[in-house]
This record gives sequence, C-alpha cells and structure tokens, in this order.
Amino acid sequence: MNPFILSMMISNLALGTIITAASYHWFMAWVGLEVNTLAIIPILAKQHHPRATEAATKYFIIQMTASSIILFSSIFNAYHTGTWDITQLTTHPTPSLLTIALAMKLGLVPMHFWLPEVMQGVNTMTALIITTWQKLPPMFLLYLTANQLPMVILLLLAISSTLISGWSGLNQTQLRKIMAYSSIGHLGWMFAILSSSQKLLLFTLTMYLLMTIPIFLIIITSTTKTIKDLGMLWTTSPTSCTMTMIIFMALGGLPPLSGFLPKWLILEELITNHLIPLATTLTLTSLLSLMFYMRLTYITTLTV
Repeated sequence: MNPFILSMMISNLALGTIITAASYHWFMAWVGLEVNTLAIIPILAKQHHPRATEAATKYFIIQMTASSIILFSSIFNAYHTGTWDITQLTTHPTPSLLTIALAMKLGLVPMHFWLPEVMQGVNTMTALIITTWQKLPPMFLLYLTANQLPMVILLLLAISSTLISGWSGLNQTQLRKIMAYSSIGHLGWMFAILSSSQKLLLFTLTMYLLMTIPIFLIIITSTTKTIKDLGMLWTTSPTSCTMTMIIFMALGGLPPLSGFLPKWLILEELITNHLIPLATTLTLTSLLSLMFYMRLTYITTLTV
C-alpha cells in the first residue's frame, strides 16, 4: 500500500476513535464507529490475498451489523425520550440491544466466531491493531453507559467468554488465533466488572494493552506464526524468548506477575458485592486459559 494512503487510513482510524470517545450524542458516536471501521477495511485487505479479502469482508459485515443495531437502538431511545444523550438509556429494549451490539463489535461469546478467523487472515501488525486499538471505541461507549446496561446480560457474556476462550485456545496452534481467544477471555473479565467498578475496568483494559502489545511486537520481529516456531525463538534471540515466557505467564494471570493484579482486584470487588458464585466461576474458567498460556511457556523453553 502507498505510504501516503496508509498514513491517511491510520489517521482516520485514530480520528474515528477520538470522535467516539469525545461524543455524548449517539449519532456522533455512531459516526466515529463508522469512520473507524471504514478506515481499517483497506488495511485489512492490503495484502491482495484471498484470505485477507475474506477477513476484510467478514470484519465489514460484522461491524456494519453491530453499528446498525447501535443506530437502531439509539433512534428508538431518542424517539421515546426525546434526547440523543448517550447516558440517557431509559427505554426498555435499548440497553439490551446496545450491550449485544457492542459485544458483537468486541467479539465476545457467542458473537466471537469472526475474530479468530479475521486475525488469522491478516498479517500480524493488523492483528495487533484489531486486538488493541479497535477495542477502544466500543469500550468507551461501555464505560459511558455502564450504570444503565443490564447486569444479567453482562455477566452471562463474561462467564461464557472466559469459558469458551480457554476451552477453544487449548486446541489452537496458530499464535494469532491464540491471541484472539486471549482477547476474548480478557474482555470477559472486563465485562464481569463493568457494572461494579468503571475504574477497575479501565485498569484491567490498560494492563491488557500493556501485555498484548509487547507480545505482538516480539511475534512481528521474530516472524513467529505457530507455537512450533516458539521452540526456535531461543536460538535467534534469548532476550525475546525470556520476555515471551514472562508475558505469557502474565497474560495467564500467574502470581506475582502483573496480569494477576487486575484479576485479583476483580475477584475482590465481586466478593465485596456478594457475587461469590460469579467470582468462583471466573476463577475456575480462568484455569483453562492459564493451561494454554503455560503450554506456550513450556514450548518456548524447549530449546533453552
């Protein structure tokens, strides 16, 4: 892709996110989401490969469907309340529709099938954008409307996402698909705490970004694509191999690494709010995710 066109697409990607984050009007938030989506489609399809074209098409269909649901719910809410304010979700179906649409945009279970396939069809740098920057606009909207979203739907999405992500990640050999399921699992933890503590939500999101970006940068620089390639990482770069092992264990939430802190705080908050069954379920389902993170760590150490 021409560098000028690529820089213009990245600028529009940032512009769409900023518009959504700064909006208190539903229509402007929807415009920001559309600008963000339309900017990333050429980036997804820039490889001129059937897999990349397929990934761009899947991404476009899913994102447009979710944006249509968001626009419909906001119009429905504005028709009954007379306001387009994001924080005024008083009409009954609107919070549920909005939660489902934003979960579809983020790729939570059961609307998650598109995310691993899209990430596998694009290059690693584009996969990094999908798992980090593209999570920000929907998370901003969830942050603004957190107190008005239906808690039952949020908790169901959280439990199913942590369970399915860990179960599905065990069967994968492609690192991009594994990182896709890692994203789904961490988003499940964020949805679990969404209605209880927005500050903890932002902290968990920040920690997720700080752990995901370095592991993708290592994968990009070492041209690693499968878990089999991890076994050869020590021969090319011992430093990268060591960092990879530490980050994988941190992503799994293994104490005393940084990834353990947000999960610990989330469990503490849930127990304080008398949601002990939910905290227990999240702890047990996270063991599946920890299993495939430890498997990746073990494979990385094979040649050490």
